[in-house]
Amino acid sequence: MYISSQLVSCLWGHFVIIICRHQPKFIKIIVEEVLAKLSKTLLDVATYPVGLDSRVNDMTSLLNIQSHDVRIIGIFGMGGIGKTTIAKAVYNLIFRKFDGSSFLANVRENSKKPNGLVHLQVQLLFNILMEEDLEIRNIEEGINLIKGRLHNKRVLIVLDDVNQHIQLNALARNRNCFGVGSRIIITTRDEHLLNVLQVDEKYKVKELSHDESIELFCWHAFRKDHPLEDYVELSSCIAGYAGGLPLAIEVLGSFLFDKRSIPVWRSALEKLKRIPRNQIQKKLKISFDGLDDQEKDIFLDIACFFVGMDKDYVTKILDGCDFSSENGISILVRKSLLTINKENELRMHDLLRDMGREIVRNESPKEPGKRSRLWFHEDVYNILMKHVVQNLCIYYFMHVGLL
Repeated sequence: MYISSQLVSCLWGHFVIIICRHQPKFIKIIVEEVLAKLSKTLLDVATYPVGLDSRVNDMTSLLNIQSHDVRIIGIFGMGGIGKTTIAKAVYNLIFRKFDGSSFLANVRENSKKPNGLVHLQVQLLFNILMEEDLEIRNIEEGINLIKGRLHNKRVLIVLDDVNQHIQLNALARNRNCFGVGSRIIITTRDEHLLNVLQVDEKYKVKELSHDESIELFCWHAFRKDHPLEDYVELSSCIAGYAGGLPLAIEVLGSFLFDKRSIPVWRSALEKLKRIPRNQIQKKLKISFDGLDDQEKDIFLDIACFFVGMDKDYVTKILDGCDFSSENGISILVRKSLLTINKENELRMHDLLRDMGREIVRNESPKEPGKRSRLWFHEDVYNILMKHVVQNLCIYYFMHVGLL
C-alpha cells in the first residue's frame, strides 16, 4: 500500500501535537524506566575470577537468550564449587536485556525465617516491578500475584541455593507465570530438585583445573598470578589439596597470605591433612546436616572406609548393617556428596571425605577409642595395644589373687 509524503507529514503533525500535549506524562514514564534500569547495580562476583569466563560462556550458551521460549536452567554441584559466583556473573552480563530482573540470594536460609517465603515473594516482585506498596498475606496469594503481574513480562530471575521443592513452588511454580523470553536460573546442591521441576538444561559445575587452582591460590596468597620462587612446590601441593574447590583455595590462600616462612607453610599443610580449616568445613557440612540419620551413617562410613571401592561390594557390606544402602548412596549422589565413576567406584571429593572424618574425630577429640569409627592405623593399633595391656593386667591381678 502506497502512502503519500503529504499524508505522512500531516499525520506526523498530529503525533507531535499529541506528544506535546502529554509531554510531562511521557517524560515521567521514560525517566522512571531509565531510573529503574540504572538502579540495578552489578552484583559483587569475585575478586579474582579465575576460570570464570569459560563457565559463564557455558551458561550463556544454555540460556540462549535469543530464543522466545521460557527457559529454566539449573546449576548444581557440591558446596563451595562456585555455583553462586557463576550465577552472579551471568546475571550481571544479561540482566539489562530483560524487562525486569531479580537475584534472590541464599533462598535456603532466608526461607527458614518467619514468613520467609512470603518475604522472598515480595522481594521478587519489588525487584522487578519497583513498587514499594506490595502486600502479600500468604504463599498462595504470592504465587497468584507473581503469575498475575509477571506473565506478560520478559524477566530474568535467579533463585540461589535452593534446597526444597516448596521454595521452587512459591517462587517459580511453572513457566506459565512468566512472559515469553523469560529465563529462570536455579542454583542447588540437589540435582533431584531440578529433575522434579523439569528444567530445560542442567549445568554441573566442575572443579577448577590444577593450573586454575594454582593461579587462584597465588592471587590470594601472593596477590599475583604465580608463586614466589621458593614456594612453587608448596603452592602446588596446597592447591592440589583443595581439589579444585574455589572456596577452599580462597580460604587457604588468604590464611597463608602474610606468612612468609616455608616451615610455617609445611606445618600448615600437615595440619590441614589432619584437621581441615573450620571455614571450609562449615560450608561443606550444610549438605551433611540435611541428611537423615541413616544417610549420615552411610556418608560417614564411606568417607572413613570405602572411598575408591566398588559400589556393589560396599552396598553388600552396608546392607549387612541393616542399611538401605542402594537408596542411601543414590541420595548422596543426588546431593553432590558422592559420585560413581565409570568403573563403578565410589568417589568423594577429598574435602568432603575430610569433613566426614572430622565429624567423627569431634565425637571424642582426645580419646580415639570413644569414636564411632577409626581409620588411622596408628589409632587402631594404639587402642588394640591398650586393651591388650589392660586385659593382661586384669589377668595378672586375678592370677595373684588381687581381684
